[in-house]
Amino acid sequence: MAAVGEERPEKRAVPVRRDARRNRELLVEAAREAFAAHGLDAPLDDIARRAGVGNATLYRHFPSRAALVDEVFRGALAHTVAAGEQARAAADAWQGLTGYLDVVFAGLAADRGTNDLMTTGVEGVRSLDAVHAHNRETVDLLIGRAQRQGSVRPDIAVEDLLLALAALGRAVPALAATAPDGWRRPLALFLDGLRATAPAAPLPGPALTAEELGSVLRDLGPHRGKS
Repeated sequence: MAAVGEERPEKRAVPVRRDARRNRELLVEAAREAFAAHGLDAPLDDIARRAGVGNATLYRHFPSRAALVDEVFRGALAHTVAAGEQARAAADAWQGLTGYLDVVFAGLAADRGTNDLMTTGVEGVRSLDAVHAHNRETVDLLIGRAQRQGSVRPDIAVEDLLLALAALGRAVPALAATAPDGWRRPLALFLDGLRATAPAAPLPGPALTAEELGSVLRDLGPHRGKS
């Protein structure tokens, strides 16, 4: 029985060994490089090999691919949220929207893993769910305000925009590989189609529902990594 004031053995915090912390850092850095180059399907075996550790060490720190993805991209996703908050504060909704999309697409061009995250539905990444919700709210808010300000055509739904952006975003890595800013021209052409210019032909058919959009994004799947 422990004496008064003595800490019970089971209550003591177990310090994380220095080599364990180092292995975790090496795994995160190796995964960041692999995901950036090959997308979220980059083989976990290759990531462990890059980090100089065994597969068992990788799974001890990250029991699933989703847990590793969450750790690697949390900072980048926070940057996207911050850009969305700045866009929401813009007095001119059109300028806010275009500025926000410029930041988002620059991220898609720089990192194939970020592209997979932002343009498809990836299950089990906790921080991503919040970012997707924030992104949808940002685009919805800015589109609605831009429509009230008369700068965006009135028949566009947020799902129309999100689906088109996801489809365009999937082409960004190939465009960037050919020319670093090659994505800017098709994005500008797409944004021009949102403007409230007359005469504008009505859009055919109804917009997707939020559930239908989610299904499409999941079916797009991540870019395939190279073994």
